[in-house]
Amino acid sequence: MKKKRISALVVISAIIGLASCVHRPERSYPIPTANQLEWQQLETYAFIHFGLNTFNNMEWGYGDTPASTFNPTNLDCEQWVLTLKNCGMKGVIFTAKHHDGFCLWPTETTDYSIKNSPYKNGKGDLVKELSEACRKHGLKFGIYVSPWDRHQAEYGKEGYVDIYHKQIEELTSNYGELFEFWFDGANGGDGWYGGANETRSIVAEEYYNYEKARDIVWSYSPNAAIFGGTKPTLRWIGNEKGIADATQWCMYNTDFKSLNNEKMLSCGFKNGTAWLPAEVDVSIRPGWFYHKSEDSLVKTVSQLLDLFYNSVGHNANLLLNFPVNTEGRIPSIDSANAVAWYQKLQNDISNNLLKDGKVTASDTRGSRFNAKHVLCDEYSHYWATHDGVKHSELIFEFPKTTSFNRLLLQEYIPQGQNVDAFYLDYYFNGKWLPIETDEPLTTIGYKRLVRFQTVKADKLRIRFKTFKGTLCINKIAAYCI
Repeated sequence: MKKKRISALVVISAIIGLASCVHRPERSYPIPTANQLEWQQLETYAFIHFGLNTFNNMEWGYGDTPASTFNPTNLDCEQWVLTLKNCGMKGVIFTAKHHDGFCLWPTETTDYSIKNSPYKNGKGDLVKELSEACRKHGLKFGIYVSPWDRHQAEYGKEGYVDIYHKQIEELTSNYGELFEFWFDGANGGDGWYGGANETRSIVAEEYYNYEKARDIVWSYSPNAAIFGGTKPTLRWIGNEKGIADATQWCMYNTDFKSLNNEKMLSCGFKNGTAWLPAEVDVSIRPGWFYHKSEDSLVKTVSQLLDLFYNSVGHNANLLLNFPVNTEGRIPSIDSANAVAWYQKLQNDISNNLLKDGKVTASDTRGSRFNAKHVLCDEYSHYWATHDGVKHSELIFEFPKTTSFNRLLLQEYIPQGQNVDAFYLDYYFNGKWLPIETDEPLTTIGYKRLVRFQTVKADKLRIRFKTFKGTLCINKIAAYCI
């Protein structure tokens, strides 16, 4: 009887152990929604700033510039879209109305729009033209419409909110599915306001009824990411320089005070209560709108590479702005630099030097979560440790001594973001040595890219520390440029 009881316990223990290996880890909340995950996987997409400011050499129009000054001579939305597609952009967000209040679609809410410009004798609709070009060439389409309106006489009064919501409904109901909708953070101040020429102040979180505005967007585009307002699904990084902190949490708190604290926005909250990944917005030129004086100041390929590593490489999406010129085209120098940047980037991180080597893990949850999964391209596959393991490591053996100077790391974020430190070592001439980097090796999240001086190695070791949950690593790659 005693032997049978022992045998039964062994069998039960084996079954329990097998079950723990088969079942995926418990998720570490908060986690991304399916829409947020799809949004993060876009990585790069474009802003287009174009409007009255373009023709009046301004960044922020006052609201008093005549609609008749909007007169592109050779406008071609397909040129925009093909340029953006050729530099790897997955979508376009269009400034349908900036702070000056001029609308680039024939809205019913105001006469201050494209219908009173010379463009196509007042019959033009740039939102329609661009959205159709995006659909034709396979890019996603998004809308920016400024809440602030320096032209509108009703701004700051009760009546303007209905006008603003009507504009949102026009834009979301007539131009197809949107992947992102932007509520800008610039709100209130001096303006023309129908000829009043005065300063008007509002309390943004109360005045615009952002919840209703968001619901209008979602009634037509339920999968759209929301930037700004009081109920966003992503967060601004806190600057317009194209830089996200190396320590970058997708978690955040969604009270309005936190959503407007630039210092807090820069790196997220380790113990945040909501999943709110970061978006980095920056222009390829110093300004957001086109200025001929900036033709010599377009960001170089090297500068654009830095932007990518400091945004996508720091667990944030990159929203890169392309100002359209007075002809109605993306200038050739902007296009050439952006395409060359994308080609260089694709060349730099296309050959994973780890793929033909051997990988071993200090702990593995079971064959379903084998360490080899970090070398495959199937997103749903990942390496995971047993529950409760807070320190673990991977060792990669190269087929031969190999030089490398870039590493890519990805957590499987549908399980949560759990790594708060990692360490890099290389093995050469019979000893382990640390890989020296210029930035802290803290968070990973959806994607982390690390640059360092070239090292020659027989092995690579990555040691992970998790602050909660179970380690789930989706991909590791090494490159040399």
